Parts: sequence; C-alpha cells; structure tokens
Amino acid sequence: MILAEKIMQLRKKNGWSQEELAEQMHVSRQSVSKWESGTSIPDLNKILLLSQIFGVSTDYLLKEEMEEQEEILAIETLEESVTDSREPVRRVSLEEAASYMEDSAYAAKRIAIGVSMCILSPVVLLLLGVYAEAGRIPITEDMAGGMGLIILLLIVALAVIIFIVVGMRMERYQYFEKELIELEYGVAGIVKERKQAHTEKYITGILAGVTLCILSAVPLFAGAALRAEDIVIMWCLAGLLVIVSVAVHILIRVMTVRLCYDKLLQENDYTVKKKTAAKKNSKWEAIYWPLIVAIYLAYSFWTMDWGRSWIIWPVAAVFSAVLAAIFGKES
Repeated sequence: MILAEKIMQLRKKNGWSQEELAEQMHVSRQSVSKWESGTSIPDLNKILLLSQIFGVSTDYLLKEEMEEQEEILAIETLEESVTDSREPVRRVSLEEAASYMEDSAYAAKRIAIGVSMCILSPVVLLLLGVYAEAGRIPITEDMAGGMGLIILLLIVALAVIIFIVVGMRMERYQYFEKELIELEYGVAGIVKERKQAHTEKYITGILAGVTLCILSAVPLFAGAALRAEDIVIMWCLAGLLVIVSVAVHILIRVMTVRLCYDKLLQENDYTVKKKTAAKKNSKWEAIYWPLIVAIYLAYSFWTMDWGRSWIIWPVAAVFSAVLAAIFGKES
C-alpha cells in the first residue's frame, strides 16, 4: 500500500471528508486530493502532521508493503560498508531528520550573523583611530584606540555568545557527522527532494559569495590608485570588510544547509569512508584551528594591520587541506 492509499484509507476510517482533513492540515482540498491520487507528495512537515492527526507513525505512512529495489540496494551497500568499518549503525527516523534540518536552518542564520560580526568588529576601531589622528574628533589617539578596542571586544563577545548558544542547540546532532547512520524507509527520498529544491539557492549563493569576495578589494584598490587621504583609505578598508562580511554571510547560510543534507544522505564529505578518516583528522584539528585563531588575533593586534591579516585564513585553509590529505593517506 502506497502513501496515497494510506492517506485515503486513514481519512475514511476517521470519517472525514477531504475538506475536513484539509482544514486540519491547513491546506486546500485540492492538495489533499492530489495526495490521495498520487499526483503529488506531502512535504516533510505535512507528513509529520499527518502522522499526528491520524495517530500513526511516520514509518507506517512511508513504508510500502514491497520495498523498492533501490532502497534495498542502498541498505545492502551501507551494511557492507559497516561490516568493513566494523562500526555500529544508528537508525534515523523522519522526526529526527526533520528536527535536524529545521535546527540547521536556524543555526545557519545565526552562525552567519556571528561570523559577520567578527569580521566587522574592527571597523569602529579603525575609523576612530584615523579620525583621531587627523584631529577630526575631539579625543586623543589613545582614547580612540581604547574606545575602539572596547567596542571590538563587545561585538566579538556577543558573537561568541551566539556561537555558544547555537553550539549547545546543535550538540545533540553531532552523531550525524561522526557516526554511521541509516535513514528509515522513505526518509532518504524526502531529504533528496529537499536537497534538490535547495540546489538553485545553493548555486546562486555560492556564485554571489565568491563574486563579492573577489570584488571586495575594489574599494581599497580604487582609493590607493587615486592616492586618497588616509581617512578615505580607511573608509575603503571598512568597505572591504563590509563586503567580505556580506559574502561570508551568504556562503555560510547556503553551505550550512547543504551540509545538513549531505550529512543525512552520507554524501560528498560525509560518506562512510570519509567519516572514518575524519575521526583521525579530528585529533590534529582540535589543536590546529585554535592555534590559527591565536595567531590571527596576536598578529592583528600587534601590527593593527587588519586589512591584511585576513590572509591568514585562506593560507590556513590550504595547509589544513594538505594535513588532511597526509593524515588521510596514513589512515
């Protein structure tokens, strides 16, 4: 019995018309009619609501009497991989998958905001310093530096609070990244549909983010080419940081959601093989990235050259890839 037939059977069992079910589902009668005819499939949230209204499990709604060969083959492939890796498999229900996708969207927005805040944090410090040096504001350079640092630290502290709150909320989903999982029957199809629907937004976001990163240096180059005064150059540098923050915000939003789908489907960087290798890489990564953060902050505060210190991050990313390749071969 397929999903369409089960919806019709359960509706009639409860003595409801299509209009009455549609009212409870907050959809049109035509939507219910399409579900029952099999011309369309309810989305993830609607399936969860159907299970609550009918008082049945999502597994019952999604699982057909005769499983499709494709699903069987996927399970057999996973079982073979698990046998090779000698690790247990964790089954994931539709409710778990839906909760993870919803919280990933929540996390993507807030992490993007937090990272953008960190990138923009030195802007006030830079502008106060150059205006004080030029005598445009009635405070000394030391006062400007102190005020700028206080504002910078407050912004970074707020960003850290955001990261901590998000991290606490997402901590319970760590197993998606580290453990081998098996989606319950029907869940993989829904996740793939969601991923496909997100593809256009993902591609657009990647293109926009990369383009903005490339163009971010244009204001600074323009100011240098025109031999503008220091205040104008500093505004150009601030513009660079603003553009980079917007680009990073876009990239984090689309990539975090994409990674959520990859983790659920165990694709790309989250295949069974790569998860096993990642467990070994995590040992050096736990030391590597905190060290990079310390180097970035120490160099930036020591030289106050925030306009160039960001280069540390792409360089660190390249070395990270090299180390991952080395440790991957050793594993």
